[in-house]
Amino acid sequence: MSEDQEHRIEEDSLGEMQVPAEAYWGAQTQRAIANFPISDIVFGRRFVRALGIVKKAAAQANRELAYVDEETAEAVIAAADEVIDGEHDDQFPVDVFQTGSGTSSNMNANEVIANRAAEIQGADIGDRVVHPNDDVNFGQSSNDVIPTAMHVAALEAVDKDLLPALEVLEAELAEKEREFDGVVKTGRTHLQDATPVRLGQEFGGYRTQVQKGRARVENTRVHLSELALGGTAVGTGLNTDPEFPELAAAYISEETGIEFREADNHFEAQAAHDAMSEAHGALNVVAGSLNKIANDLRLLASGPRNGLGEIEQPENQPGSSIMPGKINPVVAEAVNQVHKQVVGNDAAVSAGAAEGQIDLNLYKPVIAHNFLESTELLSNSATVFAEKFVAKLEANEAHCEQQVERSMALATALNPAIGYDKASKVAKQALAEGKSVKEVAVDEGYLTAAEAETVLAPERMTHPGILGNED
Repeated sequence: MSEDQEHRIEEDSLGEMQVPAEAYWGAQTQRAIANFPISDIVFGRRFVRALGIVKKAAAQANRELAYVDEETAEAVIAAADEVIDGEHDDQFPVDVFQTGSGTSSNMNANEVIANRAAEIQGADIGDRVVHPNDDVNFGQSSNDVIPTAMHVAALEAVDKDLLPALEVLEAELAEKEREFDGVVKTGRTHLQDATPVRLGQEFGGYRTQVQKGRARVENTRVHLSELALGGTAVGTGLNTDPEFPELAAAYISEETGIEFREADNHFEAQAAHDAMSEAHGALNVVAGSLNKIANDLRLLASGPRNGLGEIEQPENQPGSSIMPGKINPVVAEAVNQVHKQVVGNDAAVSAGAAEGQIDLNLYKPVIAHNFLESTELLSNSATVFAEKFVAKLEANEAHCEQQVERSMALATALNPAIGYDKASKVAKQALAEGKSVKEVAVDEGYLTAAEAETVLAPERMTHPGILGNED
């Protein structure tokens, strides 16, 4: 303990460092704090939890293989459990923008767990009764620990946060698909009037987008489930038991409830992060889907008097500081903004995954941070979008019916009955005279009133088939 009683002295291979007396971290973490005052962004709950899981599994495997004694292993496991449970998140102060291998974060975990394990054994913090390298990091390297933690954190975030959130959104969209199935409205292509569609059909499209997005994310599991642990420094597995990777992966699977396995090739697992890039690509697609849905709902709810006005949006909050009574689609706009952030994160992840030299990718921390940020943003925004916006939408059925009857696109159904050229004349005349397509078709003698009711029935146009040719 230093003279001021607020600090203690810890050592690493470079010498002594003054460390806050109550901190569980040690000299290497303190050096990293001093070296990287860059963003004030530190790793969040998912990644810190993953580091704890990896360290616990390593201690369990090393205990089973008799490389770490029982008493030390038990203390390390107990300390790692506390990290897993979030009891020491404030002990991980290292900036995300650090050494590209993530060595500072690995040593941060090693030091915190070693000092806490020593304390569990009745020793003082800093006594090195449990050694951060020799015990907590035995059989490991930052170069295989960090990519392992990346995959563990990524799959846990996907499984426990993102997929459940997308299921909530899918369910709400499915409910609106059923609720709005009888509402016939004007379809739109190129933002111009097109043939009729049921509002429920449009929501079925949105529901399917989310459903397919979930499947795309699920498909990345096969590669994210591979763990680099056991490759140590460059992928050769130097200084670790050949049985260690499989044992540790089994313990990680047991801890998370997710099936993990040893990497097919440790050199690929440490030198490249294509799996993270691939998986974030799926997140990017999901973000794009949510953006498209949010944009469409904003358009359909535009107005309320001078826009499309086909759906009524929820009144989440006042929309303007100057215009009384204005309501904006604020939740949908938040989804739009999340999409832009995820697109930026995807650029960082894909660029980082494509870099590094020879036997090590040097962008591990920034890849991990951006991936986990995207997952968190998508999970939270999908849930909020589902519960605070989609679930509260209502159809303006009368307005939809009125607009669809006025649509020039109804003339499309005339093609099989009177031909494209005549149908085009009907549409143009209806527009010029301010009449409906049905009125002009009857007035000009192309159809009888009874035929027009059949051929130009908007609801029937929302089904496959050729109207007017039925038996």
